[in-house]
Amino acid sequence: MFKWLGVALSGTIAVGVGLIAYLDANPLGELQLQSLFFQWRGRVKPPENLVILAIDEISLSQGEFYHPVKRPYLEPLRHTPWKRLVYAQVIDRLMQAGAKVVAVDVLFTTPSVYGIEDDRALERVLQKYGDRVILAANISSSDTTEAGITQLETPADIFTVAPRTPAFVNFFPAGDGTVRHLATNPLVDISDLQPFATATLTSAQIAYPPPTGDMIYYYGGDDLWLLAGQQIPFYYAIEPANWHSQTLQGGKYFRDKIVLIGSTAPSQQDIQPSAVGRIPGVHIHAQAIASLMEGRTIREAMPLNWHKAVFVTLWLSLVSGTLLMIRRPLVQLGATIAIVGVWVVVTYGAFIYWYVALPAVLTVVGTFASGVTLLTVGAVQQQIEKLTFKRTLERYVAQPIVQQIVQQPNDYKTMMQGRTISAAVLFSDIRSFTTISSYLPPTALVAQLNEYMTAMVEVILNEQGTIDKFIGDAIMAEFGSPVSSGAKADALHAISAALGMRCALAQLRHRWQKENKIPFVNGIGIHYGEFTVGNIGSPRRMEYAVIGDTVNVASRVEGMTKDLGTDIAITAAVYELVKEEIEVIDCGDRQLKGRVGTVHLYSVVGWKGADPSLFHEVQTALQRNQQTIEEWYAQNCQPPESRNLPN
Repeated sequence: MFKWLGVALSGTIAVGVGLIAYLDANPLGELQLQSLFFQWRGRVKPPENLVILAIDEISLSQGEFYHPVKRPYLEPLRHTPWKRLVYAQVIDRLMQAGAKVVAVDVLFTTPSVYGIEDDRALERVLQKYGDRVILAANISSSDTTEAGITQLETPADIFTVAPRTPAFVNFFPAGDGTVRHLATNPLVDISDLQPFATATLTSAQIAYPPPTGDMIYYYGGDDLWLLAGQQIPFYYAIEPANWHSQTLQGGKYFRDKIVLIGSTAPSQQDIQPSAVGRIPGVHIHAQAIASLMEGRTIREAMPLNWHKAVFVTLWLSLVSGTLLMIRRPLVQLGATIAIVGVWVVVTYGAFIYWYVALPAVLTVVGTFASGVTLLTVGAVQQQIEKLTFKRTLERYVAQPIVQQIVQQPNDYKTMMQGRTISAAVLFSDIRSFTTISSYLPPTALVAQLNEYMTAMVEVILNEQGTIDKFIGDAIMAEFGSPVSSGAKADALHAISAALGMRCALAQLRHRWQKENKIPFVNGIGIHYGEFTVGNIGSPRRMEYAVIGDTVNVASRVEGMTKDLGTDIAITAAVYELVKEEIEVIDCGDRQLKGRVGTVHLYSVVGWKGADPSLFHEVQTALQRNQQTIEEWYAQNCQPPESRNLPN
């Protein structure tokens, strides 16, 4: 039942997770894991021919140091926004230094606040260098009371020179609000414009492989370009000392490089959420250009939701099938963790090194859910089986032994397969039970027999004995099977059980006499030796049993108690183990029925130094047993006219 419950639950999980994949209800988890992959990987060195000329906070503050004689070059920076003249000067200087292309991530979509001559200064530079200068176009959206309006804002309305190369700079965020994809825009018709990254590489005449995906491969976070030495403050390009410094070498630093001009200052409010944290917009453009240039754009392995749904469902079905074949809970848990670990490594490697995004979160969560579900079902099943097994054992085996077996189930399974051990075997039988059963009605007989068996079994179990079987009124038990405490200890437990049975039966006999019931007496035989123990029977009925000569001897010794006139008889093998602890009567060598040779027997009186009065009381009861039964019958039953009563 539990196996099919596990199959049903894991199947439900597989279908449910597949449905989530189909509905695309878990994009955020996948995106966050991809960000984690970038974090695990660390920084990657960006292409050396890609440089950012950063409009940083230091550059923005340079206008404060303007001096008409000492620092006249800072005049265009005195107020914000800067004069377009300064952009014209910097672009011209970069081009003369040998830059491949200058891409300006600054919007010039409205006339300069400093007048038309400021615009003309920039226009002359644009005319001079043509399509080697990329200007930014913007797709803006606004809401009215009636409808939303989307429009394209380009520098074309300001600068009339040709050729001009505007490119749109918009990135549209993914489901978690971060920029992860290359610039695209389906909202307006911009078929005549390229994305900023594509236009820059085209203008630089850099051949790059066709992109296999539309996701940006992020090389690092906010400090990437600075630590790589490829982010230069904007004002370095206009300040003579820095322009001729060891770093820029009079502009030689920019030779054959792509130069991006854009804001990195938080005050300019162009800090965007990305897959590697909040970074300036110009950094995102640089990452997109680098991804295209080096062929590292990332593609979805399964772009359609139904592809993901089928994959996830099949994956979880395979995982569940594998886990169902594992029976041990700890191994099953380990296998679940291993599968998850391997899949995380695979998805990480595919994402970082092969630029393929595989479904990771849903498969990982589904695998964990399946593993935990099957582990829980298996644990519940194991606990129920263990409890059932324990309750079954407790009917036959002493509680301490049950605990040992339950705690070592694998050892117990080995025991069940069959083995040879040494232990003490005890047989007990009610004297004249055939006569008694002919006198008592069935209900009364069974009730009194159960009362007797309960008392005897309680004593045996208290002495760590194992009830092997009931044969009519006879009881067979072992001491030292399936778990031994040592030869002497096992033999002493058997002796203690026999003496306890003598005492318990004496108490029952006294009570039964008061209740006008037939008093029972019994005989007990004990032998110690080797025998075979294991699960014996057919597939339809198995029984944990012991077989061998030791068992036969113990049974024959119990039968000899009638001839010896005692209730407890033991063999020399038992006596040698416990002789320092008990008082006995030597009965000599005896011939056992069905065996060749003799066996030395002893009648057990009791523990050394103990009061022997109970032993003598029992001997008297044994001698008078037949007479006692007949007297009870005469007093309580109408004797039949003719009856052959067995002895």
